[in-house]
Amino acid sequence: MISRSRRGDEPDQTDLRILSALQEDGRLTTNALAEKVGLSPSPCWTRVKRLEESGAIEKYVAVLDQKVLGFNNVVFVEITLDKHDDKILDHFGEALTRIPEVVEAYLVTGEYDYLVKVVVSGTDHYERFLREMLYRIPGIRQTRTTFGLRTLKRAISIDPLKMPKP
Repeated sequence: MISRSRRGDEPDQTDLRILSALQEDGRLTTNALAEKVGLSPSPCWTRVKRLEESGAIEKYVAVLDQKVLGFNNVVFVEITLDKHDDKILDHFGEALTRIPEVVEAYLVTGEYDYLVKVVVSGTDHYERFLREMLYRIPGIRQTRTTFGLRTLKRAISIDPLKMPKP
């Protein structure tokens, strides 16, 4: 069991239960959450506010079904840049954040520089994305594309109760 430090920096087991419940259903009312984690509503609310202020709860979101919205394809793009100075990396990273089809982007180690997750409606949309968006960002040496066939697991964040202790 994780115990709370004197300053309250480290989440205790009750905090982890709150985080686990909220990552499963961020719309739980304070009363429902309190009941689920075994607290009364007032201390539960206080803990949630503290977790929000500490950054442990980054934000609340609605997870949209991209297929229902017509975006049936998930594409992973490995991108290698020509150069790796800070200015180019910053410019490239900022450009990726402005492209709506890009839902995740990571600067990585290994054979390529970025791994980018893209959502598109089909191959025609992906071709337009490449020609009109991605390839207009200066500095790309090469890309490699992999289309996802089926989602086996999709999580927005970790469940702290299921994770090993750091």
